[in-house]
Amino acid sequence: MKATFKIFRYDPDKDKKPYYKEYTLDVEPNTVLLDVLNDIKWHYDGTLTFRRSCAHAICGSCGMTINGKNRLACQTLIKDLDTSKPIKIEPLKSYPVIKDLVVDMNKFYEKMFKVKPYLVNDNPPPGREFLQTPEEQKLIDEAYSCIWCGCCTSSCPSFWADDDYLGPAALLKAYRFIFDTRDTLTEERLRIVNDADGVWRCHVIFNCVEACPKEINITEYISRLKLKVVTSKL
Repeated sequence: MKATFKIFRYDPDKDKKPYYKEYTLDVEPNTVLLDVLNDIKWHYDGTLTFRRSCAHAICGSCGMTINGKNRLACQTLIKDLDTSKPIKIEPLKSYPVIKDLVVDMNKFYEKMFKVKPYLVNDNPPPGREFLQTPEEQKLIDEAYSCIWCGCCTSSCPSFWADDDYLGPAALLKAYRFIFDTRDTLTEERLRIVNDADGVWRCHVIFNCVEACPKEINITEYISRLKLKVVTSKL
């Protein structure tokens, strides 16, 4: 079938302002959008710029705004989009545009690293491994599925309004380690998120949940963080 793709274009080296360019081509309904973008770049317009890598919803590179919703291009089937009108493809909102669909993620990564997104345990290592019970593991099972795509943070109105807000992805990562029984940096991380630009900036709007390609209930985990903060002796 034929489908038209209305793609955000902007090259700061030569364009005074962003614009949209349309491409109409034959596509298979079961094709993912990333393959369509590859087709456009390889056969129609080599100047089109976007990020991609694994093409299997693992790396998070191809996060973009598709018909107003943040999604992964490699996970979005053409048959699930309304092809009766041009399919609008834009860069993730709230991040500075570098070129076309490529955005500057530096602020996003700064927020992620602020919560120390890695396991810390200064205790002498055991003979084999740090053990957890199934119940302890279940606490973080879903939270560690985050692939750092930035879709949730880009969708968050609090992040749009406050550049200093940690954002849902960083708070989710903080939860993942604060509730990991093998980690020993709980108090420090709780102090980091217990801030006006931390958990208390979340107003439970649920945009992050709708945007997450891994279907993580981010808002629930941020709420658990809030409860942990108020019940801890900081």
